Amino acid sequence: MTAHAKMKPDYSAAIQTIMAMIEAPTNTMFDAKNCPVRDVFAHIGDKWASLILQTLGYRPHRFGELKRAIPDISQAMLTGTLRSLQRDGLVHREVFPTQPPSVEYRLTELGESLLGPVAALVVWTAEHHGRIREARTAYDRENPPVKKKVAAA
Repeated sequence: MTAHAKMKPDYSAAIQTIMAMIEAPTNTMFDAKNCPVRDVFAHIGDKWASLILQTLGYRPHRFGELKRAIPDISQAMLTGTLRSLQRDGLVHREVFPTQPPSVEYRLTELGESLLGPVAALVVWTAEHHGRIREARTAYDRENPPVKKKVAAA
């Protein structure tokens, strides 16, 4: 294999673990409120959280730097997402006693442990985006939107 040859990541162990979790008999009713996947993905699965995590993966950033690094995020969305990531223990917020006060955000150890899985998803997305767009186009061509009939008055 050459140095430039792409290596396919091996996710077989992760897939087998998930399959075992799904197949494991449960003695309790499913409770969506206590599902760890739904609980965590609700916070880290959106585009803003993943972009913030990737940006903080390079180095700590001040709020304004994050806003410039992700220019299409609103100030309110950036604030809310940072608070959510901080609440989950993924981001640390430090206030410096300057005038005016400056605030810096950095990943915690837990946040850093998420960089690998997020990076893998980003790489997968970049590699397969063209195929996904082609599939959407084909689906839309074969399944045109149905126009609703307007009732006569």
